Amino acid sequence: MKYSYFPGCSLKGLGRAYEESLLPVMKHLGVELQELDDWNCCGATAYMAVDEVKACVLAARNLALAEKSGLNQVMAPCAACYLVLNKAKHYFHDYPAMKATMDRALNAVGLHYSGDTPVRHPLDILLNDVGLEAIKQKVEKPLKGLKVATYYGCQIVRPYATFDDQYNPTTMDRLMEALGATLVHYPLKTKCCGGSLTGTLPEAGIRLVYILLNEAKKRGADCIATVCPLCQFNLDGYHSQLKAQYGDVLVPTVYFTQLMGLAFGLSDKELGLNRAAVPFKWRPPLPAAATPVPA
Repeated sequence: MKYSYFPGCSLKGLGRAYEESLLPVMKHLGVELQELDDWNCCGATAYMAVDEVKACVLAARNLALAEKSGLNQVMAPCAACYLVLNKAKHYFHDYPAMKATMDRALNAVGLHYSGDTPVRHPLDILLNDVGLEAIKQKVEKPLKGLKVATYYGCQIVRPYATFDDQYNPTTMDRLMEALGATLVHYPLKTKCCGGSLTGTLPEAGIRLVYILLNEAKKRGADCIATVCPLCQFNLDGYHSQLKAQYGDVLVPTVYFTQLMGLAFGLSDKELGLNRAAVPFKWRPPLPAAATPVPA
């Protein structure tokens, strides 16, 4: 299995641990990723609000590069990148004026986009292409006893629910169970983390982060597993502010790929677990001592 790979800006920066865990995990499963040559920012977050047309043109260039690669589909791990690339693809088909703008911009740099390249998320590929049975066979150190709250955030299933349910996604849940982890019922799995509000309106952003972490702690989660670099940053990086305002709500937040790597027997450093602000350490429980047989 081979896919074009669009890392986006986050996975080369603050979300570096996501890429560090994603690449060895995919390799371990026999999935080959070919990073897009000369990719650019997808146009997510603030740019989409400032100039939606230019943001879509930026995204279209990446889609055209993916199409040019000949691999016919592109994997976008970042939730924002995944959303914006899908949005640009839908706009290309649904709005003739936007399509014309994209065509003009791409023609000016010698590129073409037909609008047919599927945008895939790693969860989609893992569940529907690799398969849970194949993943189970690769598990060397089951995550037995680890209580995980799965947190999807608000972007990978809304508004484009291409591979999971918009209101109750379960792909990551099933994946964690295949790794041997114990799922914690987490009803806030698609509630927004506050996004960039932590930097623009800190009081509102920190409050949203608190709600998510407090719920995970109340339900006994050992960690939160996420799919989004911004979600991971928000849930991991503001514990001193949270403690000052709300008390201790310390819960480690990791990428789902990091938990996969641990189950496959990869080291913490190999998976970028050393980069988190809140340390996450897990080791398989020791086997129970054998009960002595009466003489």
